[in-house]
Amino acid sequence: MKTFSLQTRLYSGQGSLKALQRFSHKHVWIICDGFLARSPLIDMLREALPTSNRVSVFSDITPDPTIGIVAQGIAQMQALRPEVVIGFGGGSALDAAKAIVWFSRQAGIEIETCVAIPTTSGTGSEVTSACVISDPEKGIKYPLFNNALYPDMAILDPTLVASVPPAITANTGMDVLTHALEAYVSSRASDFTDALAEKAAQLVFQYLPVAVKKGDCLATRGKMHNASTLAGMAFSQAGLGLTHAIAHQLGGQFHLPHGLANALLLTAVIRFNSQDPRAAKRYVRFAKACHLCANDANDVSALNALIYHVEQLKRACAIPGLADALKEAKPEWARRIPAMVQAALADATLRTNPRAADARAIQQLLEELL
Repeated sequence: MKTFSLQTRLYSGQGSLKALQRFSHKHVWIICDGFLARSPLIDMLREALPTSNRVSVFSDITPDPTIGIVAQGIAQMQALRPEVVIGFGGGSALDAAKAIVWFSRQAGIEIETCVAIPTTSGTGSEVTSACVISDPEKGIKYPLFNNALYPDMAILDPTLVASVPPAITANTGMDVLTHALEAYVSSRASDFTDALAEKAAQLVFQYLPVAVKKGDCLATRGKMHNASTLAGMAFSQAGLGLTHAIAHQLGGQFHLPHGLANALLLTAVIRFNSQDPRAAKRYVRFAKACHLCANDANDVSALNALIYHVEQLKRACAIPGLADALKEAKPEWARRIPAMVQAALADATLRTNPRAADARAIQQLLEELL
């Protein structure tokens, strides 16, 4: 038996920040990073809230939020006791906000509403039951999954992503494509998640190169924002796979941006998974659904078309190769492979990969990447 549920109310399109007008005479606590706390975007958010609200800001969020930062947030939440919590920012801020609210609720600290407002189009965290928390001492990222992590509301306003730089737009967009692909071939995929994943990927192939080159086009930004959320809904229900299991280690060990790590691994994992007959058929269907090949193309041609178009998309978005991404850390790659292999095997996202991957397979994949 499979289940599918939608627990987050969505507000999308230009002007959707107006959804915040529903809150009045509340203590609103905004969780974001230091850059956003000093940017004009925080002013837009404040202005969207009725003046009767009391607003506090926790701006200590860093990329790859750590256990320590989450603990700090829980302590502040306990002291402030806000009624509304708004996670505002990219995946790191949203993940941190969700974790802080979740653990606080377990400790008996209740809030009325948790709101997620993304300022990048990538993680889909605004509609998922997942968050990723890092342990910098161990160099490990821990993906957490629980239905209690779903935000109550999500606001997708493209004006908030218009100023995202091209490189971040590219990385986060590749994260969207990875979410869609991994959800589609997941062992828990269903007709419902397939529909979401197919649409998300179609939007990425069509709009991501434009968003990278013309970031001020709000129509394009809106399409990528929607794609991110669609893919988030898909993988939250279907799960992910080997790409994410290894990408978390590239982030934990080398601090590579998550979307970039996924992009570097994606086609290698497609080749690995396509040795499984079911996964191969799913990739073929995915390629045809995204119009990457003719509907009557044979399986080999369709699979090759998928790999080709993913690589073409990476080139169009100026995604660097692994050697360039690692920079001065490149000599460390081989030495850290054993640790990455063991952590990837323990990563929760590996459970729904369509093909079993043991230590030897993951090691070989990592050795062949560089």
